[in-house]
Amino acid sequence: MPLTGLKVLDFGRYIAGPYCAALLADYGADVIRIEAPGGNDDRYTVPVAADGSGAMFLQMNRNKRCLTLRPGTPEGREIVRRLVATADVVVANLPHDALVKLGLDYDSLSAINPRIILAAASAFGREGPLAERVGFDAVGQVMSGAVHLTGTPDQPFRAQVNYVDFGTALHCAFGVMLALREREATGKGQCVSGSLFATALAMSNALTIDHALNGIERQPIGNRSYSSGPTDLFRTRDGWIVTQIVGASIFRRWAELVGRLDLIDDPRFASDILRGDNGEELSAIMQAWCIERTSDAAITQLAAARVPAAPVVKPAGALSHPQVAAMGLVEPAAYPGTPAPAPVIRAPVQLSASAKVPPTRAPQVGEHSDAILAELGYDAETISALRAAGII
Repeated sequence: MPLTGLKVLDFGRYIAGPYCAALLADYGADVIRIEAPGGNDDRYTVPVAADGSGAMFLQMNRNKRCLTLRPGTPEGREIVRRLVATADVVVANLPHDALVKLGLDYDSLSAINPRIILAAASAFGREGPLAERVGFDAVGQVMSGAVHLTGTPDQPFRAQVNYVDFGTALHCAFGVMLALREREATGKGQCVSGSLFATALAMSNALTIDHALNGIERQPIGNRSYSSGPTDLFRTRDGWIVTQIVGASIFRRWAELVGRLDLIDDPRFASDILRGDNGEELSAIMQAWCIERTSDAAITQLAAARVPAAPVVKPAGALSHPQVAAMGLVEPAAYPGTPAPAPVIRAPVQLSASAKVPPTRAPQVGEHSDAILAELGYDAETISALRAAGII
């Protein structure tokens, strides 16, 4: 595995930090999740296990070990010092002042271990008037301009999936890889900084470039696209489907399929941007075609015409498609106290010559505390005393 031998300390919470660390764990890093005695709040989001551990926790913390710790205590600081001295990477998605308070800022870490790499993700980064504000995924979504274009003129809608958090995790993991590569040359670590705000703006940058250079204030258009058409959700006889028709060749094939060859030479639909501008009419044509068919029939015809389309499925059906099994995406993880193994999906990228580590479930609270502390030189009596004092 590419990252075997890499030691990562995961002080992350919820998604941005933990998912960054989980990606490293998937490919061999020894990741230690550090949380408070009794568990942190993010462990218990959407409970699915008898101990209250949640769906998000089981996804974010596979292939990790868990140490419970109060890092703000003198004893906790010493444990952190020993951990950092032997680690390669620290992951923490906390505001900078919180990092300083816990001794997890880069200056403090590098004083212990000059080779350490800190991956720090926050809501708004270290500089600027919002630097000390906290935030979750939705804050990034709404401040990027993307949410304004979703929904209706009366009410915008944010995405239910936390794509800004996941995007921040991906960029931080990418930054860690760059820092590791640089460390090979310099022998020194560095700080990798990411933020929800920067991620959201980067993902929405085409929207802001469009406004800056074209001067157009685009308005909400529901599920349609302002840059192509017919790109929309359509009701069928028994459900919903989506089409995303981009480019002249696909538009031609779609027009042929729905029996509207006249649209191909219509100047209103001569380019993707014009098809987006006039997308309401194209969506109406497609809706009339879809409502006469079942979802399966519509998808079959669209696929035969090589027009991108898919059914709208519920979470209950998302993993049952044969394509999921064919790609080997789900790796069941049997967490204690769940009614069945959790259908966990790990890093959705495959390397042709490098495998992921065998999958292991997310850890229970403090499951590996004794073993980790023993690795740091603590004996059984001292570990018992730390537990009795509420340090671990």
